[in-house]
Amino acid sequence: MSEKLTGGRLVVRMLESLGVTHVFGVVGGQTLAITDAIIDTPSIEFVHTRHEGAAAVMADAHGRLTGRPAVAIATTGPGATNLLTGVGGAFRDSSPAIIITCNNNGENIHKDDAQNADHVQIFAPFTKFSRLVAHGSSIKQAMEEAYVNAMTGNPGPVHLDFARDTIEQPLAEVPEVPAVHPVRSWVGERPVAAPERVRAVAERLLAAERPVIWLGNGGNRSRGGDDVLALAEALNIPVITTFNGIGAVPTSHPLVFGALSRMGTSLSSRVVAESDLVLALGNSLNAVSTGRWRLRLPEVVQVDVDPAMIGRYYAESTTGVVGDLTAFSRDLLSATADRAEQARAGRAGWVAGLQDADRDWWALSESRDPVTPGAVAPPVVVRALREVTPADAVLIPDAGNPGVWSFLWEMDRPHRYLKPVGFGNMGFALPAAIASVAVEPQRPVLALIGDGSLGMSLGELETLARAGGPVVLVVLNDSSYGNIRQEQELHFDGRTTGVDFEDVDFAQVARGMGVRAERVTEVGALTAAAKDAFAAGVPFLLDVVLDREANAWTYPAFAPHRPQG
Repeated sequence: MSEKLTGGRLVVRMLESLGVTHVFGVVGGQTLAITDAIIDTPSIEFVHTRHEGAAAVMADAHGRLTGRPAVAIATTGPGATNLLTGVGGAFRDSSPAIIITCNNNGENIHKDDAQNADHVQIFAPFTKFSRLVAHGSSIKQAMEEAYVNAMTGNPGPVHLDFARDTIEQPLAEVPEVPAVHPVRSWVGERPVAAPERVRAVAERLLAAERPVIWLGNGGNRSRGGDDVLALAEALNIPVITTFNGIGAVPTSHPLVFGALSRMGTSLSSRVVAESDLVLALGNSLNAVSTGRWRLRLPEVVQVDVDPAMIGRYYAESTTGVVGDLTAFSRDLLSATADRAEQARAGRAGWVAGLQDADRDWWALSESRDPVTPGAVAPPVVVRALREVTPADAVLIPDAGNPGVWSFLWEMDRPHRYLKPVGFGNMGFALPAAIASVAVEPQRPVLALIGDGSLGMSLGELETLARAGGPVVLVVLNDSSYGNIRQEQELHFDGRTTGVDFEDVDFAQVARGMGVRAERVTEVGALTAAAKDAFAAGVPFLLDVVLDREANAWTYPAFAPHRPQG
């Protein structure tokens, strides 16, 4: 090949070869050699944002929804550092993404050039792989290595920092770039558990009287929910999830009893408290799940694709199995098939009792009666919205209280829930909603966002207006950082500081940025407006004046289970 090709155009060719379809970001002088090449690449859509932090969240959300990496791109210095929080969210929640920063000319990196920053050092703690690419001959190999790192094992974000002259100058030699890179055919493969390990777990599982499957984020990443439920049904085993595992299995299934985290629920904590064996599938047993490891667990069988995650906590009571949880569930189902009926019958009484408790638990949040006139309680918001939201909609709760109240959301279909858990980065829901419609323009989205988080991502309302799509953004507006205010009230004798705002009419703000909007103060108006909004199929913001009396920290349904007697 003799054509003159810049490094930036090679970067884009490689992205296309690796199956990347979306780039999110803010352009700058250093990025132009790449972003200009995207103009001539119809298979890649460039979504420009108001802030680089939103671009990183969009790449994160794309990875969660598709299992494939998108790109977040930014220029040097402040552009790069603005990405960091969103990248941290992808890293902590194992979402594949390719983070591209564009630096100054290679000879001036680490000198006192404009906006100088050591991007590799900055991103290394928040990525699986971080590398400077300062020569055109290194571009292809660097991108291949980054892609493999993003997609193998526990997936996650990777970072490439391109020197400006590397992507602007013509290449001395142009490498062959396949239309479909062969690495894509195997990179998603996962290790399979050894047969002898499966047989050993089968014996323990059959012998247990009250085993529980505790499904983590690996259930979402592996898309293994159907196989996990087949195992649970065959052996009559209750299933709970971690906060990060919500959405891996339908919450409406009769053997699924919700999520266990530091704030919920009384039902899921009962399941673990009464169990005699925990089968932790794709579950790291991290602080969010275990109350910073104060949770008492019985014997644990932990299954993970990453050996380093096994026995990291609860090591003395943990038996580890290295392997993909989907294949493991299938193999375990086969290994227990000849004795499944006896095991299922032996657990019938316990499971029936949990199902009775499940009905009682849902009854705790049934009331629609207003407590404070002119405001709607958050549990009422969530349960009422579920009645008018399309079944195939993606639910995206932001960090803080919206995520906690989403425990009250019922899902009939898996893999339609996105929540920033490990990093808890606020300002997630709005950019993630935009990423969802970029991936699948016709799929409806319901985003639950606090007024605090919306304040951190407000500029992206214009991006949403530009992107379009059936997105209903519901602002849980209590004029405060509600979760922190409630924690202060609970632990500091009602004293608060730094958490309250003036009332903001976000409906009026949204209309000024091109998004249809309405402010509501009672549940009937909320459901009617939400129903109309989904029918319209265009972005719509509902500003809900929230009842400040409802405290997520003390809500009865989220209190830990207390054994009787």
